[in-house]
Amino acid sequence: MYIAVTYENGEIYQHFGHTSSFKLYKAEENEIAEERVIDTNGSGHGALATLLSEYDVEVLICGGIGGGAQMALAQAGIRLYGGVSGGADAAVKAFLDGKLDYNPEVKCNHHGEGHGHHGNCSGGGCGNHSCGQ
Repeated sequence: MYIAVTYENGEIYQHFGHTSSFKLYKAEENEIAEERVIDTNGSGHGALATLLSEYDVEVLICGGIGGGAQMALAQAGIRLYGGVSGGADAAVKAFLDGKLDYNPEVKCNHHGEGHGHHGNCSGGGCGNHSCGQ
């Protein structure tokens, strides 16, 4: 199984659509067998789901994520675990151990699309960008 994490400096990057890289993990028998960082090459939102599909990613762990990106991931068959913060490696280990603390209702709705910001991006704030709250 391949797992991707939005990634910056060892941490889970808190905005899916603006991530510049993913850390990919190949898991075998609930252990990390391989890991590497890939560049998104400036891809945004929907294109990121396609990029992850090209790497056969089955699971994405991230912070905040908007509804359109969630739909693109669902269409690509990628399971989403959003609202996660902290170290990327620790999050993947927690996922593999069945102990990942995530928010199944995560939303990040502040892209100037005419709808309000509902809560915060990841349960712990918006990370590296302003919510405008």
